[in-house]
Amino acid sequence: MRIAVFSDIHANLPALQSVLEDIRRTGVDVMVCLGDLVGYAPFPNEVIETVRDLAIPTIMGNYDQGVGFDLEDCGCAYRTEKEKALGQESLYWTRNTVTPKNKDFLRNLLPRYELEAGSFRFLFVHGSPRRINEYLFPDRPDSSFLHMMAGESANVLVCGHTHIPFSREVNGLFIANDGSVGRPKDGDWRAAWALLEVGEKLRVSFRRCEYDLTPLKEAYPRSGLPGEFLEDLLPSPGAH
Repeated sequence: MRIAVFSDIHANLPALQSVLEDIRRTGVDVMVCLGDLVGYAPFPNEVIETVRDLAIPTIMGNYDQGVGFDLEDCGCAYRTEKEKALGQESLYWTRNTVTPKNKDFLRNLLPRYELEAGSFRFLFVHGSPRRINEYLFPDRPDSSFLHMMAGESANVLVCGHTHIPFSREVNGLFIANDGSVGRPKDGDWRAAWALLEVGEKLRVSFRRCEYDLTPLKEAYPRSGLPGEFLEDLLPSPGAH
């Protein structure tokens, strides 16, 4: 079985379109979306509608929760007061832009998704099995992963939220983070997704997709969203 996992699109429609095309070319049996469809970029409704039309298991991310339920906080971790102010601007803009029908879709996303294939039992979440907005970074101690999965039947944990792809095996427990489609934070501007190939063993590979930034460059000024969000998406000099 071949499973495509993607998440953290954050209203970046061109990035999502590029990833979906790469998934189609690659050929998979199952697609799973780990949430955070909206926030920061100017195409939230288009992204929601694209994902809804796929009719695939889709997990609720913390940003989906914030927008779907019109919350005052997105559950995001901001490092500075400026980041927090920009983040609030994004949240309010997105709440005001997403249609009632699409908010209803966000409110009804899954809290988690489980799948069994061969000897592998997968648990798909946005943040962690414990909290929708818990960050599971690559440097988290092995003991922490073993502790949080002690009460779960799964032997594969697949998560998003950090926007940083990684995979690890700890005493028979596999952990994979698929990165981010629309807002990577690992120094590579290209959209990310993960391919999980199930056989006698589990193989995890990470795919990166370039995409045309022109629609974003045109839409940001018209949207009224802060230009800093566009700058975050642009390749650095010498990047891929």
